Amino acid sequence: MSHKFKPTSKHKFSFGLWTVGNPGGDPFGQPVRKKLTPVELVHLLAEVGAWGVNLHDNDLIPINATSSERQQIIDEFKNALDETGIVVPMATTNLFSDPVFKDGAFTSNDSKVRAYALQKTMNAIDLGIELGASMYVFWGGREGVDTDASKESIQSLKRFREALNYLCEYIKDQDYDLKFALEAKPNEPRADIFLPTTGAMLGFIETLDYPEMVGVNPEVAHEHMAGLNFVHAVAQALDAGKLFHIDLNDQAFGRYDQDLRFGSVNIKSAFFLVKLLEDNNYDGCRHFDAHAYRTEDYEGVKDFARGCMRTYLILKEKVDRWNNDSEIQSLLSEINADDGTMDQYLGKYESNKAAALKTQNFDRKSLGERGYGYERLDQLTMELLMGIR
Repeated sequence: MSHKFKPTSKHKFSFGLWTVGNPGGDPFGQPVRKKLTPVELVHLLAEVGAWGVNLHDNDLIPINATSSERQQIIDEFKNALDETGIVVPMATTNLFSDPVFKDGAFTSNDSKVRAYALQKTMNAIDLGIELGASMYVFWGGREGVDTDASKESIQSLKRFREALNYLCEYIKDQDYDLKFALEAKPNEPRADIFLPTTGAMLGFIETLDYPEMVGVNPEVAHEHMAGLNFVHAVAQALDAGKLFHIDLNDQAFGRYDQDLRFGSVNIKSAFFLVKLLEDNNYDGCRHFDAHAYRTEDYEGVKDFARGCMRTYLILKEKVDRWNNDSEIQSLLSEINADDGTMDQYLGKYESNKAAALKTQNFDRKSLGERGYGYERLDQLTMELLMGIR
């Protein structure tokens, strides 16, 4: 493999224990790979050149572990981190697998379940802090409905808000250096999940008591499941200063949650995503929330992990070429040419500007006849991605 696209710590590439540790089971078939321990997975990630490992609480510690078992697991995991140099940038809580959460966690209709979810999350936050995490992600996998008869939507949002406010207060009370990132998904495993898109999450955050502590964790597959443009969702998060974390994978539109290798389906979308992140100097974790094909053994899992990182770095180089391609940049200059005559009208509103603009005559026919050259621009982009330029 070319050293030109070899990952280093500066790229901040991470994988979850649940990703490279996925044994390859699905709703129609049993696992095809033996389950590796968290320690073995840390060493696997070090071997492929990853920087970080992320985890749910129960990816590391079984939900029914005793105190002594818990401590032994943590000690062994910390030793593996020290041996490999792998870091834990993000942690989260599994609030979806156990039957107790079948009606949700923070939005469950059972107050005992809601209280248990808070307890479990506080313990998992403590674990994340102990392992060095500075980011905490919330994916509400069961926070939704299978029938709208079951839950009143506004009440459910109030419950979710109350839980996040509670946990923000807990972070402040413990003096933890930690931020929260909310992850949206439209459906699966529930028929409908509350706050189904990144835009919905951004709107919800502004209703919290401490919105400055909370951002978003957009995922490629989740926006594509809804048929949306992921690049636009990430741009909105960046513009709002709320892109706290990001999940990279790939997904065919209109399918179930596939979690495919990054860039393996929608290469042009992946290119413009990398361009958006790199051009805007995104400095956060680049987390690959994806899974190897069920056909693979653990050598194939390593190929999968290397492929995610290599594709990102190849696209990063393509972004540099695109930004420095003389023909592309010349065309962009033509497209965005501005003679400055509208400066007197545009920008921040002023009453005199508005009055003057209302008297301005525009050659609507000429403006409507202009060609923008987007076909040529897109073709040049495709040729660059295909290796012709």
